[in-house]
Parts: sequence; C-alpha cells; structure tokens
Amino acid sequence: MTPPAADPGRSPREGGDGGGAHRRDDAHEAGTRALLDAIVAGDPDETVRFGDVFNGLGNRSFGMLLFVSTLPAFIPIPGVGGAVSGPLVILVGLQLLIGLRRPWLPGFIARRGPHRSALGKFRNLLAPWLTRLERFVSPRLPALLDHRAASAFTGLLLVLVGVLLSLPIPFTNFLFGALLLLFAFALLERDGKLMLIAWAAGAAAVVVFGILSGSLVQAMTEWIALAREKLG
Repeated sequence: MTPPAADPGRSPREGGDGGGAHRRDDAHEAGTRALLDAIVAGDPDETVRFGDVFNGLGNRSFGMLLFVSTLPAFIPIPGVGGAVSGPLVILVGLQLLIGLRRPWLPGFIARRGPHRSALGKFRNLLAPWLTRLERFVSPRLPALLDHRAASAFTGLLLVLVGVLLSLPIPFTNFLFGALLLLFAFALLERDGKLMLIAWAAGAAAVVVFGILSGSLVQAMTEWIALAREKLG
C-alpha cells in the first residue's frame, strides 16, 4: 500500500493565481484527507503496518507516521493509550531532533500497526474537522518545517510531549493526543504557520504539565537514575 504522493515542492500559488486567495492545486488536494482515504481503502481487517504508512510521501513522511503513532492516545482505557503512543511519539521526535530526513523504525515496530477499520473510524471522526481545517491551511513558510534548527525544535517538543503522554497524568491523554495531531497536520499539510501554533501549544503544555507540575522533571530524574544503575 502506497498513498498517493504529491510533489512537495509545489506551491498552491503556482500557475499565476494573481489574487490573494489560496488556490487549491493537485499538491494541496493530495492532503491529509486524501492520504487517509488511500490508507483506509482495502480490507478493514488488514493491519496497516507502521513501516508502510510513510512510503512515497517524501518530506511529509514524519507527519503521517506521527499521525498514526498518535492514534493509541485516544484509546479510552487509562494507562493503555499513553503507554503505546508515548514511546512511538518519542521515537519520531528523536529522529527529527537528530536531523533524519526519512523516518526509521525497528523491525518489530515496522511490522505492527492498527487495523484499517480502526483507521477508518478515526478518519470518519476527524472528517468534519479536516474539512474545516483545509479551508485555512496551505503549504507556506517552509523554513519552519525544513530548516535544521526548526526541525530539531519540533523534534524536541515531540519528545517532551511524548514523555508527558507516557506518564500517568490523569485526564490528559486526549489533550496531548489533540496537540500531537496539530503537529502531524502541520507536517502533512506543509504549513509553517500551523507549525508555529503547534510550537506555542506544545511549549505551553510542557511548561504547565511538565515543569510546573513537576511530572517531567520527576520522570527525567527517575530515568537518569535507572540508566546510571544499569550502566554502573
């Protein structure tokens, strides 16, 4: 299964629009909705492997992988969604942080993934919101997506939010999941302005839930102590 790939370098204004309106061309039509439609098409009982979801997507690969990695956060069972989604998000964030241009997954993760039926239900749930979102997003401010420093900052925020998602903080899974979807949509739609909003929301979440509550500092301290114990 390979989703339809669009030319990531094309701008919605190519072709001499002339006005200030954002003209939707093929590059923007093959956006989040079209990609999800292509992924969920097929046998609903078939597993969509994590290793397949970003094939042919070029510089939008991290966005689709982040989108699929975020889905378990919405499982309405305490302690389950964050335990699954959190480490996946951290893995995506670390790769952006160190400057990888294409996602990498270990084999035992790449061979696993959600069923098409689960993706289809989530796609249907998001459809009204995606319709509204696509009225405002467009490929713009690419430096906020592709510049090395910008990509590293995005990765850092994803790592921190992924850590928070992994922690048993009551009533936050859906909140962190929605925040991560904002990052995913910015990467998928190649929208730097939307990424700016995601940065602001992500930094606020880290400050409020991580630093002020002490959860993030406590988790980091425990992990460092555990690493020293293993290495020592």
